[in-house]
Amino acid sequence: MLTQERYHSILQILSERDAVTVSELSEALETSESTIRRDLNYLDEMGKLKKVFGGATAIQSNSGVTELPFESRESEMYEEKIAIAQYAATMVHDGDFVFIDAGTTTYCLIDYLANKSATYITNGIAHSRKLIQRGFTTHILGGKIKPYTEAVVGTTAINQIARLNFTKAFIGTNGIDLTAGFSTPELDEGAVKEAIVRKAYMSFILSDHTKFRRVFPVSFAEIQKCCIITDSVPDERFLQATVIKEVNK
Repeated sequence: MLTQERYHSILQILSERDAVTVSELSEALETSESTIRRDLNYLDEMGKLKKVFGGATAIQSNSGVTELPFESRESEMYEEKIAIAQYAATMVHDGDFVFIDAGTTTYCLIDYLANKSATYITNGIAHSRKLIQRGFTTHILGGKIKPYTEAVVGTTAINQIARLNFTKAFIGTNGIDLTAGFSTPELDEGAVKEAIVRKAYMSFILSDHTKFRRVFPVSFAEIQKCCIITDSVPDERFLQATVIKEVNK
């Protein structure tokens, strides 16, 4: 049985019962107990289950399908976001046509942008305000506004993106996974992010280390489609999957 198949089977068994032992999983999957323990360690790190002595218990959580308000997320991992934003700002050059995604790390990015010969497009209400205040040439996508994240989404926004060709895009994410790629909790925002990745010559994901090994309901790009700018990488396998800049190294 392949590793991903074991992961799926373990989670399926836990979805049907609240707890399971290592020996029970070993027997059910016809796999050694040492392999099962490694699987449980990995799934525990991903937040998929809770590893306990001798086995695992299911996690009952709706964290994968909810989105906190913009203001609530702004202070999370603040120092890491600043370091990521400072490096990302150096990637903007003269004449660039840049997309800046709605999100808290991309919001920090605007504070460190210096190139005023570039043109900036955003789907973030707060982002557009800050770009204008800093004197940048700014455009905002039209469409439906999501109250919690202050992001412009919907068919109108996606139709506008289809007519544009970005040299660079800076995009936020909720999850980064080797199999699921980059993911977000909400369909409309996922659709906008997916459209941007298709229309950008270079796409940069701005993400702190806590987003790695997490999966949310809507995948918007495969992991190899985007470069990642982060504070640190918790698993070297990600370094083999795509281009990653660790700003603390």
